[in-house]
Amino acid sequence: MDFPSLIKHLIPKGRWLERTILLLGFIFLDFLVTAISCRTPYAEANLYARSFMQRYGIVQGLALFNFLFVIPIYAVLVLDSHLIEHTQRCRTKTEIIIDVALGWLIAGARFNGAMSWLWDAPHIIRQTTGFAVYLAVAIPFFYLFPKRFDYTGSFVAIRKRETES
Repeated sequence: MDFPSLIKHLIPKGRWLERTILLLGFIFLDFLVTAISCRTPYAEANLYARSFMQRYGIVQGLALFNFLFVIPIYAVLVLDSHLIEHTQRCRTKTEIIIDVALGWLIAGARFNGAMSWLWDAPHIIRQTTGFAVYLAVAIPFFYLFPKRFDYTGSFVAIRKRETES
């Protein structure tokens, strides 16, 4: 298998790339706010992140924890993006269920973690707010106006132009 073919299979296809970028944005928000606000590893509530921060330093441990945390999520999103083509009949329903699950479990939880440093509210309120923000971005981009935000055609045209040169 050549390198471009391998890369093609390691990048999510279509809307899944945008969904991945959106989820990574929530994870990066949590990383950034925690790295800026955390003065000692003992201030971190997540025990796994705290142990990485104690062992490797605050920013380095947090970066390593987030990198290891993202790998399985990214793998699931890549796999889903390639397998969803086989479920054309119930594709939209499946994607909505996946968006709800990822919105609550990833975006909501990471928003909760980021806002815990800045906003003194109950956990469920922060997580619900993160979930609502995720859905407020995901629903228009992925379901209401999907063609308006679809840039895959321009990327294909650029790639075709480069191969012709």
